[in-house]
Amino acid sequence: MPLISYREALSDALREEMERDPNVFILGEDIGFFGGAFKVTEGLLAEFGEKRVIDTPIAEGLIVGAAIGAAMVGLRPIAELMTVNFALLAMDQIVNHAAKIRYMFGGKTKIPLVVRAPGGGGSQLGAQHSQSLESYFLHCPGLKVVIPATPEDAKGLLKESIRDDNPVIFLEHEHLYNTKGEVPAEEYTIPLGKAALKRTGTDITIIAYSNMVLTALEAADRLEKEGISVDLIDLRTLNPLDITTVTTSVKKTNRAIIVEEDWKTGGTGAEISAQIYERVFTALDAPVIRVAGKDVPMPYAKNLERAAIPQVEDVIQAAINIL
Repeated sequence: MPLISYREALSDALREEMERDPNVFILGEDIGFFGGAFKVTEGLLAEFGEKRVIDTPIAEGLIVGAAIGAAMVGLRPIAELMTVNFALLAMDQIVNHAAKIRYMFGGKTKIPLVVRAPGGGGSQLGAQHSQSLESYFLHCPGLKVVIPATPEDAKGLLKESIRDDNPVIFLEHEHLYNTKGEVPAEEYTIPLGKAALKRTGTDITIIAYSNMVLTALEAADRLEKEGISVDLIDLRTLNPLDITTVTTSVKKTNRAIIVEEDWKTGGTGAEISAQIYERVFTALDAPVIRVAGKDVPMPYAKNLERAAIPQVEDVIQAAINIL
């Protein structure tokens, strides 16, 4: 299989879906001539023209609102937000309109909308530009939340999201764009709501998503050298959530660690932890541990930023503690 970057995988997915379906188009700030803030849409304007690659004003409410209207009349818009932090300016459109219209109209209209947004910390961009807001969207019924960690998953899940008849929030960690991985050359999609087992073990279940999958993989490699065997699950999507794969693993290992970059209080890990307790409490030999981002605005100073984001050492220490 070809070895390509996460960025290239996303770009290929967009191009292939636009070639496959003339109703697919993209809109957002600087996505045309400039090629997008992270160059995912580079070259698409020249290939598909300004009617299908639309540069918008700096107005997130307008971007998402226009995309919702287009979706309601049968198009398949992909709205790119420059960062997920700017999604806060479009939350009324996302939460009160995109998420609810199909339900409120009794299913008589569909909302085949994808909102792509990079996010996450670690690049010294400060408190307002380094957030992981997936739990905001996870909390809202009617939104699907997709958050891939690898190039293969990024491409397959984006293609599946574009074909879905419901609104999808597609979250991309900024640190993943340059990572590389094998991606099938043939046509494929990946179903939403199916987690991936990255490695198998018997001692601990580690559950992660997005950039934290890479952190957890490195931790699992180091733990293996110390004789600690890890089942590592990449959730890939948060809604729908593949809780069956999680609980099956926990029943085998009897211990669970959740690794997430978002804030610990009210974070994604809290929901997963609650579901583990509700479903397989008697299988647990120790409390579920959450390794999460610190409950602080993201610091700018590099050493403090690193302290606020889970590191490999934090996962290893959690594994030692749970054993």
